[in-house]
Amino acid sequence: MDVRIEQSGPKILVGKRIRMNYADNRTFELWRGFMPNRNKISGRKGEELFSVSVFTGGDSFATLTAETPFDKWAAAEVAEPFTVPEGMESYTLAGGLYAVLTYRGRASEFQKVFGYILGEWMPASGYRPDSREQFEILMPGYDPNDPDSTEEIWIPVSLV
Repeated sequence: MDVRIEQSGPKILVGKRIRMNYADNRTFELWRGFMPNRNKISGRKGEELFSVSVFTGGDSFATLTAETPFDKWAAAEVAEPFTVPEGMESYTLAGGLYAVLTYRGRASEFQKVFGYILGEWMPASGYRPDSREQFEILMPGYDPNDPDSTEEIWIPVSLV
């Protein structure tokens, strides 16, 4: 897997969120509530969608256990001016330094990417996980069950 390092500025997102953990994974429920209403978001910057995990208390994707709670977002990036449809919220990604991978495959096989990042790439890279948001950018037409679906995985990092 090829990894590139990118500096990202802040991004304004509009969407829905659910508090969850991996033992009680509510991702399907979140997206089922978001997708029928995504076109009500005005000011969208593109057709890509964002799946964002927001950690609290100094947690990062690297320190999560199955029971660690975090906020999961289903959202679209917007530009000013924008409106927030009823039942949705806005959120601003802080931005910063990220390790970015392009993943093609089913969502059910997604965890192998994190195994590679944490177990192989990160120890040899000179970077360590950071406690900012981890997110995926889902390309237009993304289908979690399609082995040809593409997404970019953005993992927050800082220099060792």
